[in-house]
Amino acid sequence: MGKSKEPEKPSSAWQGTYGDMITLMLCFFVMLYNPSEIDPTQLATITQSLQMNETESTSGGLSLSAGRLSDLGNNINSLPSLEKGKSLGLAKKKAVSLFAPDVKSNKITITSDERGLVITLASDSFFAEGSATLNIDQTRDTLLRLSEFFKSEEMKKRRFRIEGHTDNTPVSYDSEFLSNWELSTARSTNVLHYLADYGVNENQFSVAGYADTRPKFSNDTPEAKAYNRRVDIIILDEGHF
Repeated sequence: MGKSKEPEKPSSAWQGTYGDMITLMLCFFVMLYNPSEIDPTQLATITQSLQMNETESTSGGLSLSAGRLSDLGNNINSLPSLEKGKSLGLAKKKAVSLFAPDVKSNKITITSDERGLVITLASDSFFAEGSATLNIDQTRDTLLRLSEFFKSEEMKKRRFRIEGHTDNTPVSYDSEFLSNWELSTARSTNVLHYLADYGVNENQFSVAGYADTRPKFSNDTPEAKAYNRRVDIIILDEGHF
């Protein structure tokens, strides 16, 4: 009895066509991507999802759509709420451009964290040691740019908080301030007063003084202390109003 003919192996030519289609779709979505409008929260979610998929093949990633499952994923991973926050990407892009001279001269740094966009004023550029009086002659142009930024159309529905910070050096015995608490609060309040003089809406602002309780670095070196002496102006994310 003759051997039966073995069936032919299925063609794999379709895989080439499928691969071309996937590549074209990828190119299409890359063309739609606008980096200036990316939401930092969504970007963090995407990154977290990819990392989970790489390390846990049996579990799914995070959902970007609103709903109970996406909220559960955000809570588990300690990510800000996607529904409460709005993108500050455009505001940060504008701030980096507007304050380029101040960043270059180390008067200002621009960062972002879970609270929102943070514009940090170096206290040593804006105030004399142990004083809450602004060095207006040296910082007038910077304060004008800050006021124009906060008066812009994009900022009209935002809220801001001005936070004063010091290093751990106690105030001098002959200081007008009892402690660094009063000094840090007076500095943040005076920044608001000058911005208000230039036309910003005071009702959009709150002020706070934290003394040396929230340092950026350890107070072990003069350089670290200089970074800790600062006034932060925060463009608050909606979840932190």
